Order: sequence, then C-alpha cells, then structure tokens
Amino acid sequence: MTVPATTPTTPTTPTASAAPGAATGTAASAGATASAAPEAGAAVLRPHAEDAFADELTALVAADDRPRPARWRMSPWAVATYLQGGVLPDGTVITPKYVGPRRLIEVAVTTLATDRALLLLGVPGTAKTWVSEHLAAAVSGDSTLLVQGTAGTPEEAVRYGWNYAQLLAHGPSRDALVPSPLMRAMSEGMTARVEELTRIPADVQDSLITILSEKTLPVPELGQEVQAVRGFNLIATANDRDRGVNELSSALRRRFNTVVLPLPATPDDEVGIVSRRVDQIGRALDLPAAPEGLAEIRRVVTVFRELRDGMTADGRTKLKSPSGTLSTAEAISVVTSGLALAAHFGDGVLRPDDVAAGILGAVVRDPAADRVVWQEYLETVVRERDGWKDFYRACREVSA
Repeated sequence: MTVPATTPTTPTTPTASAAPGAATGTAASAGATASAAPEAGAAVLRPHAEDAFADELTALVAADDRPRPARWRMSPWAVATYLQGGVLPDGTVITPKYVGPRRLIEVAVTTLATDRALLLLGVPGTAKTWVSEHLAAAVSGDSTLLVQGTAGTPEEAVRYGWNYAQLLAHGPSRDALVPSPLMRAMSEGMTARVEELTRIPADVQDSLITILSEKTLPVPELGQEVQAVRGFNLIATANDRDRGVNELSSALRRRFNTVVLPLPATPDDEVGIVSRRVDQIGRALDLPAAPEGLAEIRRVVTVFRELRDGMTADGRTKLKSPSGTLSTAEAISVVTSGLALAAHFGDGVLRPDDVAAGILGAVVRDPAADRVVWQEYLETVVRERDGWKDFYRACREVSA
C-alpha cells in the first residue's frame, strides 16, 4: 500500500551528477539545480513573463473580483484579458500577448481550470511557447516549472532523479530524491510546462499517463507516491512539422484538450505582432527605436506570407514555396537582426540593406531547391512591384 507523500525535500547542495536528467529539460527549475543569480542591478537578457509584465499582473489581480479556481492568482476572465489585452477600470492598459481569436484563448484557459491537460498545437512560429509561458505566469505566477523536450530527454526529467552522493551514502530517502518540475507542480498546485512533447521519446512520453489520469506520481523506491493538489495542471506544446517523429499514443492524447494555434490571419495582424516583439527585444538589447522601420517590417511580412502561401497578396500569381516555415517568429528574428545592423553599422534607420541578408537566410534553407524558388520570386514579383526597387537591389546584391 502506498502512502501519500508530502512536498519533496530538495537536497541543499546537489551536484551535476546528483540529478541526471532532473536538470535536463528544465529552465531555472528552482531547487533542482544550482544556478548563479544575476549580479545586483544586472538586467537579465530575457526576463520571465511574470517578471517582465509584473505591473500588469499586479493590476489585474487587484482589479479582479471574479471567482478564482483553487490556487489560481486570478480568475479565468483575468487570465484571458492578460493574454489578449484590454483596459482596466483604473485605466491600466494590458498589452496583448497573443493576437488571434479570443475564443482559442478562452478554451485554453478553461481547460486549465478542469482536470484535463492542455496541448497547444501548430506549425513552428505560432507562439505556442509564448502562450504557454504567459498562461503559466498568469495562472500560477511561475512559468519556470518547465521540461524542454528533446530526443534525449530522460524519464527522470518528467518524474524525478536522485542525488547519487546521498543515495550511495544513505540509500533511497526523501532527502536523496530530486524532484522534477512536474513533481514540484503536483505538490504545490502549480502549472507545469512541457515544450516540444513530440520530440520526447515515446516511452518517456508515456510516463505522463499516470500523472495526467490518476494525478499521482508513484515513487516505488520509497513505497510512496506524490498526489497532485488542487491547482495542478500541465501545458504541453507540439508542432505540426514533428508529426511522425514521436507520435503521441492514443492513451496519452486522450488526456489532453488540444488547441490549434493558427498563423496570423491578416498581414496587419502579423505586422503588429512583429513590430511589438521587435520593440520589446530592441529595448532589452538597448537598440535604438526604429520609427521609420514599419515599411521594412511590412515588406518582410509580405515576402514571408506570399512565399508561405504560394500566392501573391493580390491572388494573381502562383508561387513555389521554399522548404522552411517562414514563420512570424522568423520574421521577428530577421527584423531584429536588421535593426541591430542599422544601429551599429548604419544611421539607425531600418533599410532594405539591413533585412535582405536575413531574408535570404530564412528563405534559402536548401541551397539547391530554395535558391531557385527565391530567384524566381525576386525576378517575377519583387522586381515588378512598385516602390520595391531598393528592396530588389538589396536582395539581388546579397543573393549574387
């Protein structure tokens, strides 16, 4: 007979060999690995969502008078408002974190308020990780209980590991056990995250079945179990391009409610997303603002959307699509790199010369097939487009 276990005690001084796999797939897993804190006054390169948007979260909590599920920081309505943006009664502006159908976010938030886990599915670059992080930050105030899925993710990253120094010295004990992010989330009633679920080997994936169906994590070495407390849930992400890599078993898929995140519906939506994220990243990197860069952002988005869709924006010309995804995330990367070039090697104004090389790198992944697609697009579409002569020349120069 098993005995319900209390919150696992994390060893105070684990070594790198003490938790094989426990550190694998985790991001700042508190207590699981030793990590150095930033120096006083040092700005981290990428703050966690709960830190970057702390003021908005605090304002939402203060203004939220709706019912909250157990151990949630705010109500489902407030979580959806945090993701989609809005204006609070006191005038506080909540910036949108996700631009897309509100119903999708409402379904995702509602799923987390039930006993079903949430699977965010979509092509690469559709903000699955971004949405996952912000959902965890809004619901639990902690987005760091993370398992990063890879082909080498071991079962210990999902269940638990051991401090081998204590294990060899004293045998199996609670002090020797190193909890995974999922075990901590179960014990504390928090939201855990699993990124790229279909990259994880199938036998490791299946270790989630008992956790999600029975809300229990057995620890047979101790004759105990960890039972999930109210508030616990799991958000997993997977992308469509990984179908056939490590397909989810039907038993595991049944434990999830699936929400498919689409690509931005309109060019204006995508331009807005790219502009907002580039501005946020630019401020974090101390890059100057690019007030005159909107035209180049729109060009990058137009190129990506047309090649992605296999059709020009006016619907008159069919195009060949390259092998890459040309996602919104890649557009953000291209524009950010261009902004850095303009800041450090130009006059600070984003121009075609600054984004041309980035576009080439994003489009031409297969040097043979993709280069043909790109050259054809340049000569048949870009060259003939009014107002794009400077862009055409810049792209031709880097493509030569």
